[in-house]
Amino acid sequence: MNWSQFRDRLLPLKPYWPAFLAGFVLLMASFQLIRMDHAVREKFEGKRWRLPSQVYARPLELYQDAALGLPDLESELKELGYVKASKVSSPGEYSIDGEDVTLYRRPFAFFEGPEEALLVHVKFNGKTVSSLTGTNGQDLDLARLDPLKIGGIYPSQKEDRKLVQLKDVPKQLIDSLIAIEDRDFYDHMGVSIKGIFRASLTNLRAGRIAQGGSTLTQQLVKNFYLTSERSLKRKLVEVVYALLLEVHYSKDEILETYINEIYLGQSGDNAIHGFGLASEFYFGRPLNRVTLDQAALLAALVNGPSVYNPNRYPDRSKKRRDRVLELLLEANKITKPQFTAAIKQPIRAQSSQHWKTNRFPAYLDLVRRNLHRDYEQEDLAVDGLRIFTAFDPIAQIASENSVQEFIKSQGRTGASLQVATVVVSESGEVLAIVGDKVANYQGFNRALDARRSIGSLAKPAVLLSALLAGKTLATQVADMPISVPLSRGKVWEPQNFDHTSHGEVSLLRMLTQSLNQATVRLGMETGLPAVRESFRRLTGFKDFPLAPSIILGAVDMSPFNVAGMYYTIFSGGYRTDLRAVRGVQDSEGKAVRSYPSKIHKEFDADVMHLMHYAMRSVVFEGTARSAYNYMPMDIHAAGKTGTTNDGRDSWFAGFTGDRLTVAWVGNDQHLPTKLTGATGGVAVWARIMAKVAHKSLTLKTPESISYQWVDGQTGALSSADCLGVRYLPFTKRTAPQGIPAPCLNQEPPKSPTAAGSTTSAFDWF
Repeated sequence: MNWSQFRDRLLPLKPYWPAFLAGFVLLMASFQLIRMDHAVREKFEGKRWRLPSQVYARPLELYQDAALGLPDLESELKELGYVKASKVSSPGEYSIDGEDVTLYRRPFAFFEGPEEALLVHVKFNGKTVSSLTGTNGQDLDLARLDPLKIGGIYPSQKEDRKLVQLKDVPKQLIDSLIAIEDRDFYDHMGVSIKGIFRASLTNLRAGRIAQGGSTLTQQLVKNFYLTSERSLKRKLVEVVYALLLEVHYSKDEILETYINEIYLGQSGDNAIHGFGLASEFYFGRPLNRVTLDQAALLAALVNGPSVYNPNRYPDRSKKRRDRVLELLLEANKITKPQFTAAIKQPIRAQSSQHWKTNRFPAYLDLVRRNLHRDYEQEDLAVDGLRIFTAFDPIAQIASENSVQEFIKSQGRTGASLQVATVVVSESGEVLAIVGDKVANYQGFNRALDARRSIGSLAKPAVLLSALLAGKTLATQVADMPISVPLSRGKVWEPQNFDHTSHGEVSLLRMLTQSLNQATVRLGMETGLPAVRESFRRLTGFKDFPLAPSIILGAVDMSPFNVAGMYYTIFSGGYRTDLRAVRGVQDSEGKAVRSYPSKIHKEFDADVMHLMHYAMRSVVFEGTARSAYNYMPMDIHAAGKTGTTNDGRDSWFAGFTGDRLTVAWVGNDQHLPTKLTGATGGVAVWARIMAKVAHKSLTLKTPESISYQWVDGQTGALSSADCLGVRYLPFTKRTAPQGIPAPCLNQEPPKSPTAAGSTTSAFDWF
């Protein structure tokens, strides 16, 4: 059929063409309406919000004899937004009277389950909790604070919100919102002709756009479904969506969604959505505890959060808030006395650093990595998970402040330095991380990613290998020049830091004075395979080279990896993967995953006791004794300094009774710093230890360990009343046998310090 024939057949139908066209348009409009209706219902009934995962710190646990000082508790309460009051009467308040603290713990849904609000009385004795009682004076075994929210894992839009149910929203907020934004909300079907007419009259009188005619339903559509485009087409779509919402859903459902969706401010680059979060952002309290004047102010913000920001424009926001109160009075929603009292209230909103987005980026980086094997990034960003971690705000802030103090102490050279620290608990949980000398820096995380030569931090691995081979802390080794043949005819001739040889020394002195020549000689005698095996067992890594240079730490590791290596010693021979995450809940508060410790026993308790004794000596009399320039003498600790060639890296890895801390100082260009482990890493580490309460290190003596008096020069069995003797631990299979040699020079008998005694460990030396 050609075109002429086709046209001739259509001509008789010409009178019906308008009807056909109208039908076609109606059909297309119907299809479009059905598509829009589907879009409205799918989003409203499905996953309405892209909820970021919320990351929480550990809950601070209070119990008798807890290592915690009153300043630490108050610091944590301030971080949590608790308010200091003369008399505690409601959750979120605390008071201080001397060394006594009364606090009203807020209710919280912990990972193990929800707990109600709790009134607690805490008494302190220095840096220790002396007693813990409840409301009626009864003793409490344990009370824990609600944990600090330390950040979130956000979608690309970086929206933040806290969902609330309509039944939990104060009536005065609902009344305020309807009064100022849509007084006909319960009477219209999504679009208010009366509201549009009223807004038009107001705008004509003002000669400008002073009032909008959009209903709450239309505002919800604009925020929930549409873009910010200003056009007639978008406005028509908005009207259709609003009508469809009203057809399918009740007013309460629409209002609840609006309350959780509306944009109410900005925290850094994070958008604050919903009244649930806004009440905490502006007032530091949950939505169900806002006062009348605060509810009116929240409603006032809807019209323009930046225009009426109470922190930046208090006078402007007060004027808008007072207008809301006037409307409430006109509508008989409040009484005249209520109005008078509320309108007298000043604007007391105050933004806080607690609302900075991801204040602790280095730690959150570790949280993401811990979760990576179980969750995709998209799941973490939109599923509203609640992630509970071991993060310790007290340890973190102490670490950050210590780093700042150290950098300042270095004067002009501090500008070129960088610092990284890792703090770990006795259970292998990471408590705090500093990845840069600048707090809150979100760039390169040196604690996790800066792989640097560890230097003398390797020496405990060499000592451990020798002890496993049957040597003792009293075994003598020559600290004399040594030449180690390498490949291609090269020779390695290591020197001591002071370029001095010290003759025959004990393995204990070798470690405490960090003698390179003696360590290399011992490592070569013990055997490189044995040294490499000790590294493997300490770290869980297998890629250590079979080269003499590993004896003096020619191994690149991050501070986090070093913390893992030293944790095996700290824990008494048990290796574990250091972790930040304790557990994860879904958006409904149901526990969906936990992260228990996975422990591998690598070494027996007797050899670890010898290691603890030797590393404790490093702090008391060796290269780390400068730690006591910054911390009290009664803190017993153990550790090892590390310095690489030309002072490019300064390390210290040390532990007390309940925490291990690693500190690294260097620069990103690998240039000399003129710092040693003692003047860099130790100075940072000791400052941290001085700021946090913790248990002092005590040595528990296993049954397989015996202490003997030996000559400090030869290691031979001796008597307590001889000069120059030491009281050293030995395993039963390596303890010196026979009769103590007689001594010519004597001194008054010593009283050996038993393990766990309160006598100062200095009595040992």
